[in-house]
Amino acid sequence: MTSPRWVAYDTLRAVHESDAYANLLLPREIARAGLSGTDAALATELAYGTLRREGTYDAIIADAAGRGVERIDPPVLDALRLGVHQLLSMRTPAHAAVNETVRQVRAASGPSAAKFANAVLRRVSERSVEEWHARLDDLARSDDERLAARYSHPVWIIRAFRRALAAEGRADELVALLDADNASPGVTMTALPGLAEVPADRTRTALSPIGFHLGGGDPGALVAASHGRVRVQDEGSQLAALALTRAVEVRPGERWLDLCAAPGGKTAVLAAEALAHGASLEANEISPARAGLVRDSVAGVPLTVPVSEEDGRTRAGHGRYDRILVDAPCTGLGALRRRPEARWRKSPADVPELAALQGELLRAAVGALAPGGIVAYVTCSPHLAETAAVVADVRRDLGDDLEELDTREVVASLASTDVDLPAPADGSGRAQLWPHRHGTDAMSISLLRRR
Repeated sequence: MTSPRWVAYDTLRAVHESDAYANLLLPREIARAGLSGTDAALATELAYGTLRREGTYDAIIADAAGRGVERIDPPVLDALRLGVHQLLSMRTPAHAAVNETVRQVRAASGPSAAKFANAVLRRVSERSVEEWHARLDDLARSDDERLAARYSHPVWIIRAFRRALAAEGRADELVALLDADNASPGVTMTALPGLAEVPADRTRTALSPIGFHLGGGDPGALVAASHGRVRVQDEGSQLAALALTRAVEVRPGERWLDLCAAPGGKTAVLAAEALAHGASLEANEISPARAGLVRDSVAGVPLTVPVSEEDGRTRAGHGRYDRILVDAPCTGLGALRRRPEARWRKSPADVPELAALQGELLRAAVGALAPGGIVAYVTCSPHLAETAAVVADVRRDLGDDLEELDTREVVASLASTDVDLPAPADGSGRAQLWPHRHGTDAMSISLLRRR
């Protein structure tokens, strides 16, 4: 059986060498290695914890090694990151963390690399995590660099988060948000409305009426037993779908479209809601492989959901729809708890291209709305260029033909408790969810109605 440390190491290598997604790869590697229980938990903490704190660990490794991490052989660097995580963020005894990592480096890269790794890790072990934070603070050239090193986020993301929070008058919540991004999220489940019930022994979510907290155990067993009518899904994702279906009363015979549907979690909620209200649903996903994920996701709903594989900018023009979900491709900065490697893969240069695509998709969707129809524009990102700016541009272009609904009021009406959703300074009706405030991914939801 492959050890948890090697499973974590192989996952990090695939993430950095092949752009693999840890949330997809790690469960397969754990299963392939035959890990379970505490061993599976250890592999998960090693991989995810190291990826979340990679920026901090790289700064520490660079200082301890006396050279930039770009000058360290990548296989050695990944092993060092795992070793530093064990030294500074886990209860692993220092001698065990050093010795195990050195053995790993020797097996992967030879005796010379092992000697180098041993020296670096022993220097790291000479300081506590608090002492290393103080050291990195001293090395930082600005407050943003200090936050970047301490909370392991690129400076550009820190600045984008600060602007997004400031738009709500909440810039003082920045550190709480960065902390939340580095915490392992609990597992949240969905019971598809009308098809499954929240188990009596589980705690319901506070915001989504169809969600519940797993609270422990294997989610796969629940999913399998329900034939896909109970599934893992972030509460923010649930709310994004429900905001569209429950913003106004559904009339029987409505036509709905999920324009950018993969991987299909929101599509399944829409399908269950359509079935319950006598509506029809179509889905679209440009990637054939990801379109297959959508088909799998809706397989548990007894409703025929055709899935096309077209560019959403042209697919929207195939008819007139009463409700359209545009879950647009985005930077994914709102899901850094779940996909920690995304913070190291994206750059500010990605934002303008994504924002242009988002605007084109939203304009296409609005053009496909029947009179009185509603589009939900959703991104798993709080970046203002991907959220408020896109909606503002489209509204400015379409003028009186488009009305923005109060999405915050819609989301609040779904919740069983008061929801802290401050009004943005721009006066829009957009609802922005946050990990630190709501326990969800940082999902942005805007509802627009065609007059």
